[in-house]
Amino acid sequence: MASASGTPVRVRFCPSPTGNPHVGLVRTALFNWAFAKHHGGTLVFRIEDTDAARDSEESYDQLLDSMRWLGFDWDEGPEIGGPHAPYRQSQRMDLYKDVAAKLLDAGHAYRCYCSQEELDSRREAARAAGKPSGYDGHCRELTDAQVTEYEAQGREPIVRFRMPDETITFTDLVRGEITYLPENVPDYGIVRANGAPLYTLVNPVDDALMEITHVLRGEDLLSSTPRQIALYKALTELGVAKGTPAFGHLPYVMGEGNKKLSKRDPQSSLNLYRERGFLPEGLLNYLSLLGWSLSADQDVFGIDEMVAAFDVTDVQPNPARFDLKKCEAINGDHIRMLDVKDFTERCAPWLKAPFAPWAPEAFDEAKWAAIAPHAQTRLKVLSEITDNVDFLFLPEPVLDEASWTKAMKEGSDALLRTAREKLDAADWTSPESLKEAVLAAGEAHGLKLGKAQAPVRVAVTGRTVGLPLFESLEVLGKEKTLARIDAALTRLAA
Repeated sequence: MASASGTPVRVRFCPSPTGNPHVGLVRTALFNWAFAKHHGGTLVFRIEDTDAARDSEESYDQLLDSMRWLGFDWDEGPEIGGPHAPYRQSQRMDLYKDVAAKLLDAGHAYRCYCSQEELDSRREAARAAGKPSGYDGHCRELTDAQVTEYEAQGREPIVRFRMPDETITFTDLVRGEITYLPENVPDYGIVRANGAPLYTLVNPVDDALMEITHVLRGEDLLSSTPRQIALYKALTELGVAKGTPAFGHLPYVMGEGNKKLSKRDPQSSLNLYRERGFLPEGLLNYLSLLGWSLSADQDVFGIDEMVAAFDVTDVQPNPARFDLKKCEAINGDHIRMLDVKDFTERCAPWLKAPFAPWAPEAFDEAKWAAIAPHAQTRLKVLSEITDNVDFLFLPEPVLDEASWTKAMKEGSDALLRTAREKLDAADWTSPESLKEAVLAAGEAHGLKLGKAQAPVRVAVTGRTVGLPLFESLEVLGKEKTLARIDAALTRLAA
Protein backbone atom coordinates (compact mmCIF):
# COMPACT_ATOMS: atom_id res chain seq x y z
CA MET A 1 0.00 0.00 0.00
CA ALA A 2 1.17 3.51 -0.71
CA SER A 3 0.09 6.94 0.45
CA ALA A 4 -2.15 9.19 -1.61
CA SER A 5 0.97 10.63 -3.26
CA GLY A 6 2.15 7.15 -4.25
CA THR A 7 5.06 7.02 -1.78
CA PRO A 8 5.61 3.95 0.42
CA VAL A 9 3.90 3.72 3.79
CA ARG A 10 5.65 5.53 6.65
CA VAL A 11 4.10 5.42 10.13
CA ARG A 12 5.40 6.57 13.48
CA PHE A 13 5.19 5.60 17.12
CA CYS A 14 5.98 8.62 19.26
CA PRO A 15 5.54 8.11 23.02
CA SER A 16 6.61 10.46 25.79
CA PRO A 17 9.11 9.05 28.31
CA THR A 18 6.91 9.63 31.37
CA GLY A 19 6.50 6.69 33.75
CA ASN A 20 5.87 3.05 32.89
CA PRO A 21 4.54 2.15 29.43
CA HIS A 22 0.88 1.12 29.56
CA VAL A 23 -1.09 -1.41 27.53
CA GLY A 24 -3.00 1.25 25.57
CA LEU A 25 0.32 2.64 24.37
CA VAL A 26 1.47 -0.87 23.47
CA ARG A 27 -1.72 -1.47 21.44
CA THR A 28 -1.02 1.74 19.47
CA ALA A 29 2.59 0.66 18.88
CA LEU A 30 1.41 -2.81 17.81
CA PHE A 31 -1.07 -1.49 15.24
CA ASN A 32 1.52 0.91 13.78
CA TRP A 33 4.19 -1.79 13.67
CA ALA A 34 1.88 -4.38 12.12
CA PHE A 35 0.58 -1.85 9.56
CA ALA A 36 4.13 -0.98 8.50
CA LYS A 37 5.14 -4.66 8.30
CA HIS A 38 2.00 -5.64 6.38
CA HIS A 39 2.59 -2.99 3.72
CA GLY A 40 6.37 -3.33 3.57
CA GLY A 41 6.66 0.19 4.93
CA THR A 42 8.74 2.03 7.51
CA LEU A 43 8.16 2.41 11.25
CA VAL A 44 9.68 5.57 12.71
CA PHE A 45 10.21 5.43 16.48
CA ARG A 46 10.28 8.99 17.81
CA ILE A 47 10.57 10.21 21.39
CA GLU A 48 8.42 13.21 22.37
CA ASP A 49 10.48 14.47 25.31
CA THR A 50 9.86 18.22 25.37
CA ASP A 51 8.20 18.16 28.82
CA ALA A 52 11.27 18.52 31.02
CA ALA A 53 9.19 18.43 34.21
CA ARG A 54 7.78 14.95 33.47
CA ASP A 55 10.23 13.26 31.10
CA SER A 56 13.13 11.22 32.45
CA GLU A 57 16.06 9.20 31.12
CA GLU A 58 14.89 6.25 33.22
CA SER A 59 11.54 6.25 31.41
CA TYR A 60 13.33 6.67 28.08
CA ASP A 61 15.48 3.60 28.76
CA GLN A 62 12.38 1.72 29.89
CA LEU A 63 10.58 2.57 26.65
CA LEU A 64 13.40 1.18 24.53
CA ASP A 65 13.65 -1.92 26.70
CA SER A 66 9.90 -2.49 26.43
CA MET A 67 9.97 -2.17 22.64
CA ARG A 68 12.75 -4.75 22.48
CA TRP A 69 10.96 -7.13 24.87
CA LEU A 70 7.77 -6.93 22.78
CA GLY A 71 9.75 -7.72 19.64
CA PHE A 72 9.07 -4.41 17.89
CA ASP A 73 11.88 -3.50 15.55
CA TRP A 74 11.92 0.03 14.18
CA ASP A 75 13.42 1.22 10.92
CA GLU A 76 14.38 4.72 12.06
CA GLY A 77 14.81 6.09 15.54
CA PRO A 78 16.91 5.92 18.72
CA GLU A 79 20.02 3.72 18.56
CA ILE A 80 19.46 3.22 14.81
CA GLY A 81 19.40 6.73 13.39
CA GLY A 82 18.05 7.49 9.96
CA PRO A 83 17.75 10.24 7.37
CA HIS A 84 15.55 12.43 9.61
CA ALA A 85 17.64 12.34 12.79
CA PRO A 86 17.62 13.30 15.57
CA TYR A 87 14.60 11.31 16.77
CA ARG A 88 14.23 12.95 20.16
CA GLN A 89 12.22 16.17 20.16
CA SER A 90 14.44 17.72 22.83
CA GLN A 91 17.21 17.70 20.22
CA ARG A 92 15.09 19.32 17.47
CA MET A 93 14.24 22.71 19.03
CA ASP A 94 15.97 24.76 16.33
CA LEU A 95 13.76 23.10 13.70
CA TYR A 96 10.58 24.09 15.54
CA LYS A 97 11.81 27.64 16.05
CA ASP A 98 12.52 27.96 12.35
CA VAL A 99 9.09 26.62 11.32
CA ALA A 100 7.29 28.90 13.81
CA ALA A 101 9.12 31.91 12.32
CA LYS A 102 8.09 30.88 8.81
CA LEU A 103 4.44 30.55 9.88
CA LEU A 104 4.55 34.03 11.44
CA ASP A 105 6.22 35.60 8.42
CA ALA A 106 3.65 34.05 6.06
CA GLY A 107 0.71 35.18 8.16
CA HIS A 108 -0.37 31.64 9.11
CA ALA A 109 0.33 32.46 12.75
CA TYR A 110 0.25 35.57 14.93
CA ARG A 111 1.28 36.74 18.38
CA CYS A 112 -1.43 36.73 21.04
CA TYR A 113 -1.02 39.02 24.05
CA CYS A 114 -4.22 38.03 25.93
CA SER A 115 -3.74 37.33 29.62
CA GLN A 116 -5.23 34.19 31.16
CA GLU A 117 -7.71 36.30 33.12
CA GLU A 118 -8.92 37.99 29.94
CA LEU A 119 -9.27 34.66 28.17
CA ASP A 120 -11.24 33.16 31.06
CA SER A 121 -13.54 36.21 31.25
CA ARG A 122 -14.35 36.18 27.54
CA ARG A 123 -14.90 32.44 27.51
CA GLU A 124 -17.31 32.68 30.42
CA ALA A 125 -19.22 35.45 28.64
CA ALA A 126 -19.42 33.36 25.46
CA ARG A 127 -20.76 30.39 27.39
CA ALA A 128 -23.36 32.58 29.07
CA ALA A 129 -24.47 33.80 25.64
CA GLY A 130 -24.71 30.25 24.31
CA LYS A 131 -21.79 30.71 21.92
CA PRO A 132 -18.65 28.56 21.37
CA SER A 133 -16.19 29.27 24.16
CA GLY A 134 -12.94 28.77 22.27
CA TYR A 135 -10.49 31.54 21.53
CA ASP A 136 -12.34 34.50 19.98
CA GLY A 137 -9.59 35.83 17.70
CA HIS A 138 -9.02 38.97 19.80
CA CYS A 139 -5.39 39.37 18.70
CA ARG A 140 -5.82 38.26 15.08
CA GLU A 141 -5.60 41.75 13.59
CA LEU A 142 -3.80 43.94 16.12
CA THR A 143 -2.56 47.36 15.01
CA ASP A 144 1.04 48.40 15.53
CA ALA A 145 -0.16 50.76 18.27
CA GLN A 146 -1.92 47.93 20.13
CA VAL A 147 1.18 45.75 19.93
CA THR A 148 3.34 48.60 21.23
CA GLU A 149 0.94 49.17 24.12
CA TYR A 150 0.84 45.48 25.09
CA GLU A 151 4.62 45.23 24.98
CA ALA A 152 4.94 48.38 27.07
CA GLN A 153 2.79 46.63 29.66
CA GLY A 154 5.35 43.82 29.76
CA ARG A 155 3.05 41.25 28.22
CA GLU A 156 4.80 38.25 26.69
CA PRO A 157 2.85 36.81 23.76
CA ILE A 158 2.24 33.25 22.79
CA VAL A 159 2.08 32.29 19.10
CA ARG A 160 -1.29 31.15 17.74
CA PHE A 161 -2.02 29.37 14.50
CA ARG A 162 -4.61 31.15 12.36
CA MET A 163 -7.34 28.63 11.51
CA PRO A 164 -8.97 29.16 8.10
CA ASP A 165 -12.62 30.17 8.11
CA GLU A 166 -13.76 27.01 6.35
CA THR A 167 -15.27 23.61 7.04
CA ILE A 168 -12.72 20.81 7.36
CA THR A 169 -13.69 17.32 6.24
CA PHE A 170 -11.46 14.27 6.17
CA THR A 171 -11.87 10.51 5.88
CA ASP A 172 -10.68 8.71 8.98
CA LEU A 173 -9.31 5.24 8.19
CA VAL A 174 -11.24 3.79 11.15
CA ARG A 175 -14.29 6.06 11.46
CA GLY A 176 -15.08 7.20 7.94
CA GLU A 177 -15.88 10.76 6.91
CA ILE A 178 -15.72 13.39 9.68
CA THR A 179 -16.57 17.09 9.37
CA TYR A 180 -15.66 20.02 11.63
CA LEU A 181 -17.30 23.43 11.33
CA PRO A 182 -15.00 26.47 11.64
CA GLU A 183 -16.75 27.84 14.74
CA ASN A 184 -15.81 24.63 16.57
CA VAL A 185 -12.09 24.81 15.74
CA PRO A 186 -10.71 28.16 16.96
CA ASP A 187 -7.16 29.48 16.61
CA TYR A 188 -4.80 27.63 18.91
CA GLY A 189 -1.43 28.10 20.57
CA ILE A 190 1.69 26.60 19.04
CA VAL A 191 4.47 28.37 21.00
CA ARG A 192 4.47 29.32 24.69
CA ALA A 193 5.28 32.83 25.90
CA ASN A 194 8.76 31.61 26.93
CA GLY A 195 9.43 30.46 23.36
CA ALA A 196 8.95 26.74 24.07
CA PRO A 197 7.08 24.97 21.24
CA LEU A 198 3.87 23.12 22.11
CA TYR A 199 2.80 19.61 21.14
CA THR A 200 0.35 21.20 18.69
CA LEU A 201 3.33 22.39 16.65
CA VAL A 202 6.11 19.87 17.21
CA ASN A 203 4.08 16.73 16.55
CA PRO A 204 2.81 17.67 13.07
CA VAL A 205 6.10 19.40 12.16
CA ASP A 206 8.00 16.20 12.95
CA ASP A 207 5.47 14.13 11.00
CA ALA A 208 5.90 16.51 8.06
CA LEU A 209 9.71 16.54 8.15
CA MET A 210 9.84 12.75 8.60
CA GLU A 211 7.43 12.32 5.68
CA ILE A 212 4.87 10.30 7.66
CA THR A 213 2.10 9.04 5.37
CA HIS A 214 -0.30 7.51 7.95
CA VAL A 215 -0.97 8.74 11.49
CA LEU A 216 -2.48 5.91 13.57
CA ARG A 217 -3.17 7.12 17.08
CA GLY A 218 -5.64 7.10 19.96
CA GLU A 219 -9.21 8.32 19.75
CA ASP A 220 -8.47 10.96 22.39
CA LEU A 221 -6.50 12.92 19.76
CA LEU A 222 -9.33 13.01 17.22
CA SER A 223 -10.42 16.54 18.15
CA SER A 224 -6.95 17.90 17.29
CA THR A 225 -7.05 16.50 13.75
CA PRO A 226 -8.75 19.46 12.00
CA ARG A 227 -6.14 21.76 13.55
CA GLN A 228 -3.37 19.58 12.22
CA ILE A 229 -4.92 19.29 8.77
CA ALA A 230 -5.00 23.10 8.54
CA LEU A 231 -1.42 23.28 9.77
CA TYR A 232 -0.30 20.68 7.21
CA LYS A 233 -1.86 22.79 4.46
CA ALA A 234 0.18 25.78 5.62
CA LEU A 235 3.34 23.69 5.99
CA THR A 236 2.88 22.32 2.48
CA GLU A 237 2.49 25.86 1.15
CA LEU A 238 5.77 26.79 2.89
CA GLY A 239 7.58 23.73 1.50
CA VAL A 240 8.02 22.13 4.95
CA ALA A 241 5.54 19.30 4.25
CA LYS A 242 4.89 17.30 1.11
CA GLY A 243 1.20 16.85 1.90
CA THR A 244 -1.23 15.74 4.58
CA PRO A 245 -1.04 12.20 5.99
CA ALA A 246 -4.04 9.90 6.30
CA PHE A 247 -5.42 9.64 9.84
CA GLY A 248 -6.79 6.64 11.68
CA HIS A 249 -8.03 7.03 15.26
CA LEU A 250 -7.96 3.82 17.29
CA PRO A 251 -10.74 3.04 19.80
CA TYR A 252 -10.37 3.60 23.51
CA VAL A 253 -9.25 0.70 25.68
CA MET A 254 -11.75 0.54 28.54
CA GLY A 255 -11.09 -0.62 32.09
CA GLU A 256 -13.37 -1.06 35.08
CA GLY A 257 -16.70 0.77 35.15
CA ASN A 258 -16.77 1.68 31.46
CA LYS A 259 -13.95 4.14 31.96
CA LYS A 260 -10.99 4.64 29.68
CA LEU A 261 -8.03 2.63 30.93
CA SER A 262 -5.56 5.17 32.28
CA LYS A 263 -1.93 5.00 33.35
CA ARG A 264 -3.14 5.12 36.96
CA ASP A 265 -5.07 1.84 36.64
CA PRO A 266 -3.00 -1.01 38.11
CA GLN A 267 -3.85 -3.36 35.23
CA SER A 268 -2.60 -0.88 32.63
CA SER A 269 1.12 -1.15 33.41
CA LEU A 270 3.20 -3.14 30.94
CA ASN A 271 5.70 -3.89 33.70
CA LEU A 272 2.99 -5.74 35.62
CA TYR A 273 2.54 -8.18 32.76
CA ARG A 274 6.27 -8.70 32.37
CA GLU A 275 6.65 -9.35 36.10
CA ARG A 276 3.77 -11.84 36.09
CA GLY A 277 5.32 -13.77 33.26
CA PHE A 278 3.16 -12.95 30.27
CA LEU A 279 4.77 -13.91 26.99
CA PRO A 280 5.20 -10.99 24.57
CA GLU A 281 3.43 -13.02 21.89
CA GLY A 282 0.53 -13.83 24.21
CA LEU A 283 0.07 -10.25 25.36
CA LEU A 284 0.30 -8.89 21.82
CA ASN A 285 -2.18 -11.48 20.57
CA TYR A 286 -4.70 -10.29 23.16
CA LEU A 287 -4.04 -6.57 22.62
CA SER A 288 -4.58 -7.02 18.88
CA LEU A 289 -8.14 -8.13 19.68
CA LEU A 290 -8.90 -4.76 21.28
CA GLY A 291 -10.51 -3.31 18.19
CA TRP A 292 -9.47 -5.84 15.55
CA SER A 293 -9.82 -9.54 14.84
CA LEU A 294 -8.14 -12.06 12.57
CA SER A 295 -11.42 -13.89 11.97
CA ALA A 296 -14.76 -14.40 13.70
CA ASP A 297 -13.80 -17.80 15.08
CA GLN A 298 -10.07 -17.48 15.87
CA ASP A 299 -8.78 -15.63 18.92
CA VAL A 300 -5.38 -17.30 19.23
CA PHE A 301 -2.75 -16.67 16.55
CA GLY A 302 0.88 -15.77 16.07
CA ILE A 303 2.25 -12.31 15.38
CA ASP A 304 3.20 -13.31 11.82
CA GLU A 305 -0.42 -14.27 11.15
CA MET A 306 -1.54 -10.89 12.44
CA VAL A 307 0.94 -9.00 10.26
CA ALA A 308 -0.15 -10.94 7.19
CA ALA A 309 -3.82 -10.04 7.78
CA PHE A 310 -3.69 -6.63 9.44
CA ASP A 311 -5.06 -3.46 7.92
CA VAL A 312 -6.13 -0.46 9.94
CA THR A 313 -9.31 -0.12 7.87
CA ASP A 314 -10.49 -3.34 9.56
CA VAL A 315 -10.22 -1.80 13.04
CA GLN A 316 -13.59 -1.23 14.71
CA PRO A 317 -14.31 2.27 16.09
CA ASN A 318 -16.16 1.13 19.21
CA PRO A 319 -14.37 1.14 22.58
CA ALA A 320 -12.69 -2.16 23.46
CA ARG A 321 -12.84 -3.56 26.99
CA PHE A 322 -9.69 -4.98 28.57
CA ASP A 323 -10.57 -8.41 30.01
CA LEU A 324 -7.74 -9.69 32.20
CA LYS A 325 -9.11 -13.25 32.39
CA LYS A 326 -9.27 -13.53 28.61
CA CYS A 327 -5.80 -12.04 28.37
CA GLU A 328 -4.51 -14.71 30.78
CA ALA A 329 -6.31 -17.49 28.90
CA ILE A 330 -4.80 -16.46 25.57
CA ASN A 331 -1.38 -16.19 27.19
CA GLY A 332 -1.83 -19.72 28.55
CA ASP A 333 -2.54 -20.93 25.02
CA HIS A 334 0.71 -19.36 23.86
CA ILE A 335 2.61 -20.99 26.71
CA ARG A 336 1.35 -24.37 25.53
CA MET A 337 2.41 -23.54 21.97
CA LEU A 338 6.09 -23.24 23.03
CA ASP A 339 8.41 -26.17 22.60
CA VAL A 340 9.42 -27.60 25.97
CA LYS A 341 13.00 -26.34 25.80
CA ASP A 342 11.84 -22.79 25.13
CA PHE A 343 9.30 -23.09 27.94
CA THR A 344 11.90 -24.23 30.48
CA GLU A 345 14.23 -21.38 29.52
CA ARG A 346 11.51 -18.75 29.81
CA CYS A 347 10.58 -20.02 33.30
CA ALA A 348 14.16 -19.57 34.53
CA PRO A 349 13.68 -16.16 36.25
CA TRP A 350 10.92 -17.55 38.47
CA LEU A 351 12.97 -20.57 39.55
CA LYS A 352 15.60 -18.56 41.40
CA ALA A 353 15.82 -15.66 43.85
CA PRO A 354 13.99 -13.47 44.56
CA PHE A 355 10.95 -15.43 43.35
CA ALA A 356 11.90 -18.94 44.45
CA PRO A 357 11.48 -19.76 48.18
CA TRP A 358 13.98 -22.62 48.12
CA ALA A 359 17.73 -22.51 48.60
CA PRO A 360 19.66 -22.30 45.31
CA GLU A 361 21.42 -25.59 46.02
CA ALA A 362 18.05 -27.34 46.48
CA PHE A 363 17.04 -26.77 42.87
CA ASP A 364 17.35 -30.01 40.88
CA GLU A 365 17.70 -29.58 37.11
CA ALA A 366 16.73 -33.20 36.43
CA LYS A 367 13.51 -32.91 38.41
CA TRP A 368 12.70 -29.61 36.73
CA ALA A 369 13.26 -31.11 33.28
CA ALA A 370 11.01 -34.05 34.19
CA ILE A 371 8.12 -31.96 35.53
CA ALA A 372 8.31 -29.10 32.99
CA PRO A 373 6.16 -30.74 30.26
CA HIS A 374 3.39 -31.32 32.81
CA ALA A 375 3.67 -27.80 34.21
CA GLN A 376 3.45 -26.32 30.73
CA THR A 377 -0.08 -27.65 30.30
CA ARG A 378 -1.37 -25.86 33.42
CA LEU A 379 0.06 -22.34 33.50
CA LYS A 380 -1.66 -19.12 32.45
CA VAL A 381 1.42 -17.00 33.25
CA LEU A 382 5.03 -18.07 33.83
CA SER A 383 5.18 -16.75 37.40
CA GLU A 384 2.73 -19.49 38.44
CA ILE A 385 5.53 -22.00 38.01
CA THR A 386 7.06 -21.12 41.39
CA ASP A 387 4.08 -22.26 43.46
CA ASN A 388 3.47 -25.22 41.18
CA VAL A 389 6.90 -26.81 41.65
CA ASP A 390 7.97 -25.60 45.11
CA PHE A 391 7.02 -28.99 46.63
CA LEU A 392 9.88 -30.55 44.65
CA PHE A 393 12.64 -28.33 46.02
CA LEU A 394 11.55 -27.46 49.56
CA PRO A 395 12.28 -29.80 52.51
CA GLU A 396 8.56 -29.78 53.32
CA PRO A 397 5.56 -28.63 51.29
CA VAL A 398 4.09 -25.18 51.89
CA LEU A 399 0.84 -26.22 53.56
CA ASP A 400 -2.28 -24.29 52.63
CA GLU A 401 -4.53 -24.55 55.69
CA ALA A 402 -7.71 -24.16 53.65
CA SER A 403 -6.61 -27.05 51.43
CA TRP A 404 -5.84 -29.17 54.49
CA THR A 405 -9.28 -28.55 55.96
CA LYS A 406 -10.99 -29.26 52.66
CA ALA A 407 -9.13 -32.51 51.93
CA MET A 408 -8.66 -34.08 55.35
CA LYS A 409 -12.17 -35.30 56.14
CA GLU A 410 -13.13 -38.00 58.64
CA GLY A 411 -11.44 -41.21 57.64
CA SER A 412 -8.61 -39.51 55.79
CA ASP A 413 -6.05 -41.06 58.16
CA ALA A 414 -7.20 -44.56 57.28
CA LEU A 415 -7.18 -43.75 53.58
CA LEU A 416 -3.66 -42.31 53.81
CA ARG A 417 -2.38 -45.41 55.60
CA THR A 418 -3.81 -47.63 52.85
CA ALA A 419 -2.48 -45.34 50.14
CA ARG A 420 0.96 -45.43 51.75
CA GLU A 421 0.89 -49.22 51.76
CA LYS A 422 -0.18 -49.41 48.11
CA LEU A 423 2.34 -46.77 47.01
CA ASP A 424 5.14 -48.53 48.87
CA ALA A 425 4.47 -51.62 46.78
CA ALA A 426 3.96 -49.74 43.47
CA ASP A 427 6.25 -49.44 40.45
CA TRP A 428 7.77 -45.95 40.79
CA THR A 429 8.91 -45.79 37.19
CA SER A 430 5.31 -45.50 36.03
CA PRO A 431 2.81 -42.76 36.96
CA GLU A 432 0.07 -45.16 35.85
CA SER A 433 1.19 -47.62 38.53
CA LEU A 434 1.03 -44.86 41.15
CA LYS A 435 -2.46 -43.95 39.97
CA GLU A 436 -3.57 -47.56 40.30
CA ALA A 437 -2.18 -47.65 43.84
CA VAL A 438 -4.21 -44.62 44.95
CA LEU A 439 -7.26 -45.89 43.04
CA ALA A 440 -7.02 -49.21 44.90
CA ALA A 441 -6.71 -47.38 48.22
CA GLY A 442 -9.84 -45.38 47.40
CA GLU A 443 -11.81 -48.49 46.44
CA ALA A 444 -10.83 -50.09 49.74
CA HIS A 445 -12.57 -47.21 51.50
CA GLY A 446 -15.49 -46.81 49.11
CA LEU A 447 -14.08 -43.69 47.41
CA LYS A 448 -13.62 -42.80 43.77
CA LEU A 449 -10.23 -41.62 42.54
CA GLY A 450 -11.05 -37.90 42.84
CA LYS A 451 -11.92 -38.18 46.52
CA ALA A 452 -9.08 -40.59 47.24
CA GLN A 453 -6.30 -38.54 45.70
CA ALA A 454 -7.18 -35.26 47.44
CA PRO A 455 -5.65 -36.17 50.86
CA VAL A 456 -2.57 -37.61 49.11
CA ARG A 457 -2.11 -34.45 47.06
CA VAL A 458 -2.35 -32.15 50.10
CA ALA A 459 -0.01 -34.37 52.14
CA VAL A 460 2.62 -34.32 49.39
CA THR A 461 2.25 -30.86 47.77
CA GLY A 462 0.42 -28.84 50.46
CA ARG A 463 -2.43 -27.83 48.10
CA THR A 464 -5.60 -29.27 46.58
CA VAL A 465 -4.79 -27.88 43.14
CA GLY A 466 -1.59 -28.29 41.20
CA LEU A 467 0.25 -30.29 38.57
CA PRO A 468 -0.86 -33.80 37.56
CA LEU A 469 -0.55 -35.75 40.81
CA PHE A 470 0.94 -39.05 39.74
CA GLU A 471 3.56 -37.50 37.47
CA SER A 472 4.41 -35.21 40.41
CA LEU A 473 4.82 -38.18 42.77
CA GLU A 474 7.08 -39.93 40.27
CA VAL A 475 9.35 -36.88 39.99
CA LEU A 476 9.39 -36.25 43.76
CA GLY A 477 10.35 -39.88 44.37
CA LYS A 478 9.21 -42.69 46.61
CA GLU A 479 11.22 -41.78 49.70
CA LYS A 480 10.02 -38.18 49.97
CA THR A 481 6.44 -39.06 49.05
CA LEU A 482 6.12 -41.68 51.77
CA ALA A 483 7.83 -39.42 54.30
CA ARG A 484 5.31 -36.64 53.62
CA ILE A 485 2.39 -39.03 53.95
CA ASP A 486 3.87 -40.12 57.32
CA ALA A 487 4.10 -36.46 58.38
CA ALA A 488 0.45 -35.92 57.43
CA LEU A 489 -0.57 -38.96 59.44
CA THR A 490 1.32 -37.61 62.45
CA ARG A 491 -0.47 -34.30 62.13
CA LEU A 492 -3.84 -36.00 61.83
CA ALA A 493 -3.12 -38.06 64.92
CA ALA A 494 -2.28 -34.93 66.87
